[in-house]
Amino acid sequence: METKTIGVAVLGCGAVAQRRHLPEYAANKNAKIEGIFDLNQERAAELAERYDCKVYHSLEEAIGDPAVDAVSVCVPNAYHAEYTIKALNAGKHVLVEKPMATSLEESAKIMEAWRKSGKVLMPDHNQRLVPAYKKAHELLQEGIIGDLLFFQCNFKHSGPEGWSIANSNDTWFFKEDQAGFGVMGDLGVHKVDLIRFLTNSEIKSVFAEELTLDKKFPNGEMINMDDNAICMFTMENGLPGIMHFSWTNYGGKEDNGSIIYGTKGVMKIYGDYEDDIVVEMRDGVQIKYSVGKISTNANQLKSGVIDEFVAAITEQRKPIVTGFDGHQALAVVIAAGESSKKGQWVDIQY
Repeated sequence: METKTIGVAVLGCGAVAQRRHLPEYAANKNAKIEGIFDLNQERAAELAERYDCKVYHSLEEAIGDPAVDAVSVCVPNAYHAEYTIKALNAGKHVLVEKPMATSLEESAKIMEAWRKSGKVLMPDHNQRLVPAYKKAHELLQEGIIGDLLFFQCNFKHSGPEGWSIANSNDTWFFKEDQAGFGVMGDLGVHKVDLIRFLTNSEIKSVFAEELTLDKKFPNGEMINMDDNAICMFTMENGLPGIMHFSWTNYGGKEDNGSIIYGTKGVMKIYGDYEDDIVVEMRDGVQIKYSVGKISTNANQLKSGVIDEFVAAITEQRKPIVTGFDGHQALAVVIAAGESSKKGQWVDIQY
């Protein structure tokens, strides 16, 4: 049986669209880029010429195109909910960048539209699609390090200004009305989703401190959002852990490492960049697994997100990451902000 080609519209033409969504759709034999929409019509036209597709002049034109089966929502965070809900209501499958929304009220409206639509909704929580993390999940389920005792995760790089198309600190990531969150919503949301995946448990409570240490606007004033976040978590299964997220890691290499401690040993995932997973057992035995590098801002690799999204549509199944996962991760990000303001532990309100 021949697989139907999925017509796609990419909404927003910033860095993530240019470096991941567009090239990965173009490389997928079951997808066809029908058109691109961006408020910067000149940028959209340049990309449309490169990918041999249409330029849409409005969101309504894009989601109203009968050739479009699915959309990628790659606009700033503040517009994720609006674009996602309108696309779902128009009968389109949706891949939305993270975080899925900027409030739980918005997220609840997305979930309602998703349920009514019957379409695929996938937030771009890409870490659980990384081969090493998929392998780590498998090994943990097999009990390789015994009962889990503690986790420690980092996600730290030098900041989004070097990733953005403008390549400057005049980026929407630093503007609260467009981003909604600082580093916690940019990097933290990834590890929050990942630990849910690795441990098969939800996060119960959080104690967080969100800090602004170094990032500045072009005029030299400090940004009014966090560029570092330090979190302690307790999972619903009782597992405790800590995480550090940073936009001020100026050492050259990103730090995307995770360490899981168990009764039989320790699992280090991307603890160094020679071996993807290193398991160190209590008896001194060390086991190494090399299953693939992780993508970094400096070294872009295929994310697997586009292929999973397209496959979920063509195979008429749920994707590995669903709207439910987007909602749960967002709830933790919001609770972390509340905890930082109050200076106390906060239970997650899902």
